[in-house]
Amino acid sequence: MAKHSKRYRQAAAKIDRARRYPLDEAIQVLVTTEGVTKFDETVELAVKLGVDPRQADQNVRGTVVLPHGRGKAVRVVVFAKGEKAKEASEAGADHVGAEELAKKIQDEQWLEFDTAIATPDMMGAVGRLGKILGPRGLMPNPKVGTVTFEVGKAVREVKAGKVEFRVEKAGIVHVPIGKRSFGAEKLLANAQALLTSLLRAKPAASKGNYVQSIAVATTMGPSVRIDPATARAA
Repeated sequence: MAKHSKRYRQAAAKIDRARRYPLDEAIQVLVTTEGVTKFDETVELAVKLGVDPRQADQNVRGTVVLPHGRGKAVRVVVFAKGEKAKEASEAGADHVGAEELAKKIQDEQWLEFDTAIATPDMMGAVGRLGKILGPRGLMPNPKVGTVTFEVGKAVREVKAGKVEFRVEKAGIVHVPIGKRSFGAEKLLANAQALLTSLLRAKPAASKGNYVQSIAVATTMGPSVRIDPATARAA
């Protein structure tokens, strides 16, 4: 069994593990508890959903623009040509290209980016990168707005804090909602935006209790459990 550091144990001692906190109080507890590390930790929300991800009609996937961003500079590549390539560059894309960019990724396994966006006419070339981009969650997808002719808008949204969420095999969604340094107010607003999007993404085939449990935690710190009822009210 791994031994936790003294700072971790001190932080954990201030959290009632048997309690399910209201959403706002949970985040307040998290940010006022002494940090486990010396760096600015990422805060992540984990939500257990009452769905069976093995069933196609119960898959939960979508995006949300966090009001206060992620607190991280996101590197964006765009597969586009001509005017659309120019539009992407002007919107702030870090790398823009067409077949030559796809070849660079294919031949050099170049993956120095966090999000990939493509115009529909480029998906023939991008589709061949499925085995490289797919397992890393980097494949452009029209369902989350990363296959679009509105590349300028897509780039600006990602740079502003748009994040993707997708239910994992265990029925859990993990999403970063900012940094500890954001403070309780900004983290709460980001958490509420994410939970609202998750509720809107509820599959019609999902029966019973949709949001089963929620927890919030920093990168290296202990988690705080949240009362799902208060999250639904958010």
